[in-house]
Amino acid sequence: MKKILCIGHASYDYTLPLNEYPIENSKNRINEKYECGGGPASNAAFLLGKWGLDTTFMGTVGNDDNGKKIIKELKSIGVNTDYIEVIKGKETTKSFIIVNKKNASRTVISNRDKDMNLENSTIDFNPDIILVDGQELEASKKIFKENKTAIKVIDAGTYKPETVELSHMVDYCVCSKDFAEGVAKRKIDLNNEVSIHKIFLLLEEEFNTNVIITLEQKGCIYRNKKVVEIMPSIEVRAVDTTGAGDIFHGAFVYGLAMEWELSKIVRFANITAALSTTKMGSRNSVFELKEVEQEYEKNI
Repeated sequence: MKKILCIGHASYDYTLPLNEYPIENSKNRINEKYECGGGPASNAAFLLGKWGLDTTFMGTVGNDDNGKKIIKELKSIGVNTDYIEVIKGKETTKSFIIVNKKNASRTVISNRDKDMNLENSTIDFNPDIILVDGQELEASKKIFKENKTAIKVIDAGTYKPETVELSHMVDYCVCSKDFAEGVAKRKIDLNNEVSIHKIFLLLEEEFNTNVIITLEQKGCIYRNKKVVEIMPSIEVRAVDTTGAGDIFHGAFVYGLAMEWELSKIVRFANITAALSTTKMGSRNSVFELKEVEQEYEKNI
């Protein structure tokens, strides 16, 4: 079985569903809330562990109850947490997520201590696949350098210098629409496939690697051998889009570990991410592998 290492952000999420987005300077009461661990790389690790792969997560948490909950949650589905650093005197990153129940949009407000960075980036195994999300730049670069034969993937969700730098070092730059727009310095028109293709080609030229751009409800764009294609998503009734991108990346890495063709990987990841939007919360919305496989068979 291939060994997978996920490096990056861990947070504790509080999801707060409202019937509509709150008006400024108003008071709002909710009857439901959802709590679970979060963060791009750690959510991907959670999916991979839940789906039975040999997965390790490397990141930081605070020496508090939320940090303990995150470690317990990852351990519960078999993720190796030996490389999670517990930072004394610091609080675990918290994310407060407002979900608009009318349209399933999510607004995230995070609180992270600027000193919550890995101090030790030494590992005692050789990963076959490494997924990073840009949170731990120096650790990611060091582990990339020490594991030259590993398949390297970035979850380029946010456009920032660290994410851009790491995107030049990977085999697969799997990025969000927002990241692609940041690199291209122009907006993507989801209704104009010509403009989408132009931005895709620009990112391919910039990073000189395999590029996949997720396009929200439209699916994703990728190169299928020599042809640039848009892989459509499936129709679902979305209630919360939190973590859908993270879950896409987890499923994408799963496909790499299974040594599937890229077209199957992106279709499977699309379906996994789309299904996740039908439940509240990020890790709460990771479906069982058998359920995703069944949906995949329906949509071949």
